[in-house]
Amino acid sequence: MMEEEVIKSRVMGIDISNERTTYAIVDIRGNIIAEDEFATSDYGNVNDYVTKLVEKMVELMEANGGFMSIRSVGVAAPSANSLTGCIVNAANLPWKGVLPLAAMLRDRLGLAVAVANDAHVSALGEYSYGMAHGMKDFVVVSLGVGLGSCFFSQGRGHKGFKGFAGEIGHTCLVDNGRKCGCGKNGCLEAYCAAKGVVQTAHELMAESSAPSLMRDLDYLSPRVISECCEQHDELAMEVYRRTGYLLGIGLANYASVVDPQAIILTGGISHAGKWMMDSLRESFDSHVFPNMRGNIKIIVSSLNDHEREVLGASALAWEVQEYSLFK
Repeated sequence: MMEEEVIKSRVMGIDISNERTTYAIVDIRGNIIAEDEFATSDYGNVNDYVTKLVEKMVELMEANGGFMSIRSVGVAAPSANSLTGCIVNAANLPWKGVLPLAAMLRDRLGLAVAVANDAHVSALGEYSYGMAHGMKDFVVVSLGVGLGSCFFSQGRGHKGFKGFAGEIGHTCLVDNGRKCGCGKNGCLEAYCAAKGVVQTAHELMAESSAPSLMRDLDYLSPRVISECCEQHDELAMEVYRRTGYLLGIGLANYASVVDPQAIILTGGISHAGKWMMDSLRESFDSHVFPNMRGNIKIIVSSLNDHEREVLGASALAWEVQEYSLFK
């Protein structure tokens, strides 16, 4: 009598950011069965980090259906390369160099593991469960600690020859401009990601004697600056007006090359609302190829940021060929 083959209906999705690592068990319908997180920044050594991650993953699996119920694992990480499964010289993570994360996890778990750039995974999450559902040609741009992106063409994420496509954050916006975490000067990320927004605030306060709530604060962040905007702080509003203007140029250049149906913004800075979006759209329309003007939607994702990443990572996990040491 033939033994019936068991089809596993769960995967694990992992989102690695510079601050925290979120991991979740997701079923075949995209339902998050269980989720937890821990601080990425607590582990300066990547081997210690992977040991902790595997320990946490197995704990969650055993508490929710068992280790043998999981088909595969998908991981979203900054500067990750889906073709090699490595994190490569991540500017905003505590570990440097080329890190073979997929192989490290596969060796310790005995399961199939796929690793991809967080922006690519974010786009996969939007395509599978979010604002891009039903679209074939679109761009997802993540605005957080870093500035990453991925574009889908004819329903497929474009990875490029070596797997690094979509690094719009590291295109030059200002010649000999601000130093970026990647080592270059003038990158879009240096102006429109978190550190860049805060630097713009400090520069504006140094340039002007105008009163501002920001002057009385010990700590500035994009969220705090947004809160000052909500209290009608003119200097804070100018921070986001300038950020939107510069981001509009970067996105217009991007759109003029790939001709998307929509550009979907994700990440904490995307929630700055009208303080940034009005100037962004005006700048975008001024700089995009004229034949595209009025045909490209710029929208903010409706998905929770961490939920989108683990869902995208789970969709990545379903794409990898199943493998197990325990069959």
